[in-house]
Amino acid sequence: MSLYNTAKVVVNIIFRLIYRIEIYGEENIAKDGRVILCANHSHNFDPFMLAVVFPRQIHWMAKKQAFKYKPLAYLLNKVGAFPVDREETDLSTIKNSLKILKQEKVLGIFPEGTRVKTMDLENAKAGIGLIYVKSQAPILPIFIDSNYKLFSKVKIYYGEMMTFSNETNKKLTRDDYLSLSKDILQNIYSIKDKGAVK
Repeated sequence: MSLYNTAKVVVNIIFRLIYRIEIYGEENIAKDGRVILCANHSHNFDPFMLAVVFPRQIHWMAKKQAFKYKPLAYLLNKVGAFPVDREETDLSTIKNSLKILKQEKVLGIFPEGTRVKTMDLENAKAGIGLIYVKSQAPILPIFIDSNYKLFSKVKIYYGEMMTFSNETNKKLTRDDYLSLSKDILQNIYSIKDKGAVK
């Protein structure tokens, strides 16, 4: 068993003991092929929770500061994570993301780049829109509803897949990518408004 699967089993046991996990919209999950998971991010446990409930391995972007420590960097690399600069999306981040998606794997991204409690579209990063367009991978928007208090409910809502179509074939600018990123973020938070949240 891989390190990722071993860790997933252990964390799953712990989370199932201390939280009541409810999942909605599982019919929207793609069983195979390239997928970009995009979720809101309000707590440090979010990536671990999604790794537990999602049926496929997720390759996460992780803040570059975490890779400064060799033991932690080793573990992060083993579970498929790679560094990202939260302040500025660099070329290596884009290349790593596209490589993962080209291999028909799952890429995990928090469009806001850091933990936030409420939606603010200005937190969206243009790099997400760029990866979306360049990879032509569908996006699975996810809304996580929880405060992670002991024995509380954690509700995970999968929205409908988003696909990009540039019918005009125009060359996109940074502003276009940023606009797409904002649309993705809006879609994540609008899962509530669509009646999915109970």
